[in-house]
Amino acid sequence: MSYTEAMTQSLTVKCKLKVPINICQQIDETLDSFADACNQILAVAKAENCWNTTKLHHKVYKPTRESTGLKANHVCQAIRRVINNAKAVKQIHKFRPTSISLDARTFEYKEVAQQVRVTLKSGRVKFDLSIGGYQIGLLKGQKPTSATLSKTRRGDYYISIVVEIPEQPKGKTPKVIGVDLGLRDIASTSTGQSWDGSQLRKTRDRYVRTRASLQSKRTKGAKRLLRRLSGRENRFQQWINHNISKQLVKEAKQLNANIAFEDLTGIRLRTKIRKKTRTEINRWAFYQLRMFTQYKAQIAGINIILVDPRYTSQTCSRCHHIHPVPGKSYRKGKLFKCGNCGFEHDSDINGALNIAQLGGVLVSHPESSVYACDLRGQLLLFPLGMV
Repeated sequence: MSYTEAMTQSLTVKCKLKVPINICQQIDETLDSFADACNQILAVAKAENCWNTTKLHHKVYKPTRESTGLKANHVCQAIRRVINNAKAVKQIHKFRPTSISLDARTFEYKEVAQQVRVTLKSGRVKFDLSIGGYQIGLLKGQKPTSATLSKTRRGDYYISIVVEIPEQPKGKTPKVIGVDLGLRDIASTSTGQSWDGSQLRKTRDRYVRTRASLQSKRTKGAKRLLRRLSGRENRFQQWINHNISKQLVKEAKQLNANIAFEDLTGIRLRTKIRKKTRTEINRWAFYQLRMFTQYKAQIAGINIILVDPRYTSQTCSRCHHIHPVPGKSYRKGKLFKCGNCGFEHDSDINGALNIAQLGGVLVSHPESSVYACDLRGQLLLFPLGMV
């Protein structure tokens, strides 16, 4: 890894385009041709079992250009998209005319005029950007070389520009903010902050009921409404997680602290729960919140620490004692009351304090694996590492 790669973070800045009515048809024709090119290339790749970019290029480049009328770089990007799709976990069997990949030869960003120049099937076209201060700040001083032009179901056009944001050098600080993730409270920190999840649960339940009602009708109008509603729940979840992650990083920056999360990988597989709770866990976007926090923290120069989640909710953050009876806990709903030292606290914040202590051990003593043991000497917690 080069010095530049190590000190930058790739971000995608989504910008709305101001598209004149007379240009819409040119964009749509380019999107249709690009999707057609991807489908032709995919058919050849499957028929000849060829998934090497160079070999596939020699087989499909000329016939694809002749049949679609696309520019040379558009065809090259179509080949790359097909190859990348073959490597994806969820593969596409038929490409739709929703987006086109652009490179330095087919895309250019002009900061002074806040414009982009995009090569379409008909030639080079200039578009004004409809963006706010956040996007302008991310694009300031940038010379991006790749982007994706896309069309939404509502007919709006967007360009997603890839930029390299310099990371702040990460300082070594023993301070750690622990973050406890949950269904009732989306996140709680060791500093006393918490974000209630009741509004999110109500919104999810409302969308579930609405989708079930519309799906049972099976009418054309119901299908149209389902298409309009598609993605709204996910966008609402993303909006909440972006806001929480932004506040977490802001607080960590003010306190000059690291951020510690539980590593909840595989929790859906190893947890035995009721069917209703299982549905909530399957819709739980804890990983998304961690990823949103992680990229913001990297830009701000803050370390993200992952710790083992075992017993973090059942351990007293003051004396590190757990209930002597297996399967039982001193945690009762929102309250944690230790039966050993009498310590009382909010149960989620108590868990966050344990996570912060685990993270602190890892920062101060990276060579140590054991965090603490209870009075019976049976509890062992293991920090995982820094991201």
